Amino acid sequence: MNKFMLNETSYHGAGAILAIPEEIKRRGFKKAFVASDPELIRFGVTAKVTELLDRAGIPYSVYSDIKPNPTIQNVQNGVKAFRGSGADCIVAIGGGSSMDTAKAIGIIIANPEFEDVRSLEGVASTKRPCVPIIAVPTTAGTAAEVTINYVITDVERKRKFVCVDAHDIPVVAVVDPDMMASMPAALTAATGMDALTHAIEGYITKGAWELSDMFHLKAIEMISRSLRGAVANTQEGREGMALGQYIAGMGFSNVGLGVDHSMAHTLSAYYDMPHGKACAVLLPAVMEYNAPYTGEKYREIARAMGVQGVDGMTQEQYRKAAVEAVRQLSEDVGIRSTLKGIVQPEDLHQMSVDAYADACRPGNPRETSVEEIEELYRSLM
Repeated sequence: MNKFMLNETSYHGAGAILAIPEEIKRRGFKKAFVASDPELIRFGVTAKVTELLDRAGIPYSVYSDIKPNPTIQNVQNGVKAFRGSGADCIVAIGGGSSMDTAKAIGIIIANPEFEDVRSLEGVASTKRPCVPIIAVPTTAGTAAEVTINYVITDVERKRKFVCVDAHDIPVVAVVDPDMMASMPAALTAATGMDALTHAIEGYITKGAWELSDMFHLKAIEMISRSLRGAVANTQEGREGMALGQYIAGMGFSNVGLGVDHSMAHTLSAYYDMPHGKACAVLLPAVMEYNAPYTGEKYREIARAMGVQGVDGMTQEQYRKAAVEAVRQLSEDVGIRSTLKGIVQPEDLHQMSVDAYADACRPGNPRETSVEEIEELYRSLM
């Protein structure tokens, strides 16, 4: 038996944010708790939504103690702020960091026995749905607006942990490409490669099946044709990435990921490396590592990425072609393909232990080990 979970409602396309006030009113919410990071507030991105709330007469409070790779402290501070706000819904505006913080806050408000945050790691036994979330992404990559996952950093223990909980999925996703127009090119590239990693890992993960394959192949196709344009800030590119990354999220949220993500989470925990960049650096090497355990799937990845003549290729050829297409896209959008100067040799073993323990690792199509993960890291240094 396979299970699929998606948002109750989603809005797509330029101007989608105009639907937010009506959704709040229709659902009977009285006050919104706006969770958004300081940079988005500073550059007026958050205001694109709060101005709509102002015009509609909807009261709200703003919480901005959110950083990239959000921490347990960010979540606990947010829980305290929510309790003092009088709000009954959350409007999360931002990338994965704002979304993940909002999910954790919403879960703890509804399930206060998990207030330590650490106990949410893995598949937590929460009993009640989180505070209703309306999710408004400002990056085209994480798809956190449609997933049942969130990731929190434990600074004290120097690790990121994945939380998987069907109770945290936003009730409404508002995917408006105009909210992504102010992203710097480097961030667009990194989050876009995160989206591609979601689509590829979701396609080859152990839990993949026909329905998820449909989403992932379409996402690979859309991301491959749109990311270069999105980095150049074209309207067509932004719109393609906004939808492509969401479609990837529809898939991987329901079937899992793999060792690329488990290793990327660890890089972020140790060096505060942006998640998308970590995924992108690792992806070609991890694809080569997994290739012998993927059947004919790399042929379809290559085809979706626009490689010609795949039906006339041998298995070795189309697997190589898929990896090279990913490597070329990464280079074209300016993502470095090395961990030199980032990873410290003395950290390698413990990093590999932590990556092996990560909740994403069991979905990998190839059974792995601490030693093999360490060798993968080392190959990029």
